[in-house]
Amino acid sequence: MVEPVRFPEIELYAGWGEPMRTECEIRGLELIQGDIPAGLEGALYRVGADRQYPSGRTDDIFIDGEGMIHMFRFKDNQVDYVSRWVETERFKRQKIARRGLFGRYRNRYTNDPSVAGVHMGTGNTTAMFHAGHLYALKEDDLPYEIDPETLATRGRVDFDGALRSVSFTAHPKVDPVTDELLGFSYQARGDATRDIVFYLFGPDRQLVNEVWFEMPYAACVHDFAITDEWIVFPFFPLITDLEVIKAGGPYYQWHPDKEIHVALVPRRGTAKDIRWFRGPAASAGHMMNAFRDGSTIHLDVCFYEGNCFPFFPTPQGETTAPVPPFLTRLSFDLNDREGRITKRRLLDVSCEMPRTDDRYQGLPYRYGYVICRSADGSSATGCFDFQTGTLARWSPGPGDGVQEAQFVPRTPESAEGDGWLLVPVSRVSKMRSDLVILDARNVSAGPVATLKLPVRVRSTFHGTWVPESALRTGRFGYKRAQA
Repeated sequence: MVEPVRFPEIELYAGWGEPMRTECEIRGLELIQGDIPAGLEGALYRVGADRQYPSGRTDDIFIDGEGMIHMFRFKDNQVDYVSRWVETERFKRQKIARRGLFGRYRNRYTNDPSVAGVHMGTGNTTAMFHAGHLYALKEDDLPYEIDPETLATRGRVDFDGALRSVSFTAHPKVDPVTDELLGFSYQARGDATRDIVFYLFGPDRQLVNEVWFEMPYAACVHDFAITDEWIVFPFFPLITDLEVIKAGGPYYQWHPDKEIHVALVPRRGTAKDIRWFRGPAASAGHMMNAFRDGSTIHLDVCFYEGNCFPFFPTPQGETTAPVPPFLTRLSFDLNDREGRITKRRLLDVSCEMPRTDDRYQGLPYRYGYVICRSADGSSATGCFDFQTGTLARWSPGPGDGVQEAQFVPRTPESAEGDGWLLVPVSRVSKMRSDLVILDARNVSAGPVATLKLPVRVRSTFHGTWVPESALRTGRFGYKRAQA
């Protein structure tokens, strides 16, 4: 006989955060405002975390939980919504046991003995589409392939043996013009190792380049950035200590006494050509973009002057105070043999979850999209114009919030920023969700269309848009407008 299911009464699982624990299928969302733009056909895939069963702990954190993949399918002037569990090995074992079997976040030493050796990956962070294949990703495991139409989980994959690491990033970069895939793995040979590897795949899913090297410490490397010639890996002092996790402690600890290290890895070179830069302790979760300007590499990032994950304590067990993130440019001069990092704040509004027109990842660009936070708990979708330094915003209203925006070009060859922003909206006041479509060049004008969901889309972290043609051919077919 199994025990009854009881979730702990903690803030994380209250109100909007209450676990949904269900799959959903709605054919034809209600259009409650405006019109769906002509020619907008394809699928928006997003992934987030939900709780299949309680872990038995009261120190759960919002980035943990089983993966739920969501699809908004645009076709024939309607939008369908489907959500399905990502059926990882972890999910399947708990489904059989009908209880939670996995303990503290990423700490295998706190798991139930019955799942010793089971992969802990949840597939709960992002969706990636490359060469006709859809994946759900979480950085502590290999990808899980997903059926693009049904969202059924096909299984855990290693790209036909090309991934020799134990995991793959939850922040890959797929170039929708060249159809190249760039990714990496950190702690690539297991918990607390300093190994990291960069992967470059061609449009045919064949491995083009692979660069293994060592991090300065066993860091958390949640995201990275690319340029035409260099790959930017920032190492912030959120560090894994094997003895700490063996004793049941947190997977990361914040070390304010250690420096930032940044590696510039040649996109098509080898480890011997890596350039290193250093600066005072700080952190970041998400990169907006990077680009090369002569001998200088610029990295635009939502930058925290402290610990971006305050639920990970210091080695002394101290909890750090939350600090706001600001869009900041870190620059690295390849002629500076001392490896100094220069820093300049670009926007004095706290923001996170940065995105761009993906056709301009790694290149000079004009527009960036962010979530802007308000003191009352609400949030807004923001469009920052790097050329004018202005920020346009749209907010769904007091107490409600937006999730990460996805840019969709108006046409495959339209100019940068000419297109739509697809934004899931958390209607906290009504305990349900919407999907809004904004004109990316006139964000403050409000939605051109609003689609009502009669259910709550609790959490989606990141995702991708796949146009109808790419669903058929496996290639995005986008172009970059000539300057």
